[in-house]
Amino acid sequence: MKTVFHNVAIASLISLILLCLAWEGWLAPVRPGGTLLVIKAVPLLLPLFGILRGNVYTFQWASMLILLYFTEGAVRAWSDSGLSATLGMIEAGLSIIFFLSAIFYARIFKIAKKSAH
Repeated sequence: MKTVFHNVAIASLISLILLCLAWEGWLAPVRPGGTLLVIKAVPLLLPLFGILRGNVYTFQWASMLILLYFTEGAVRAWSDSGLSATLGMIEAGLSIIFFLSAIFYARIFKIAKKSAH
C-alpha cells in the first residue's frame, strides 16, 4: 500500500544514509580526511529494502533503530560547533521525519487491514 507516509519514509531514510556518508566522509569528519565513522550508515541499509517494499514489520523495527540516529544528531548538534552541529540538527530532523512517517504508515496499514476483515 503506497501512501504519502511511505514515500516520506523512503526519502528521509535515503537522505539520512547519504548525510551520514557525506558528513563523516568529507563534509565535517571527526578527523581531517575522513574517518571510519562512515560505517554508521551501514545499519541504515538493513531496513532499506523492506521500507522500499512497504513491509510493515520493517517499518516497526526501523522506527526503533532510527532513535539511535536521533540521539546522535541531538548530541552532536548540542556538543559540536560549526558545520558539524548543523549536520547534527539535520540528522535529528531527518530521524524525526522518518520516525513519524513510519509510525503513521504502520498505523494506516493496520487500520486498513482491520477494516478489511
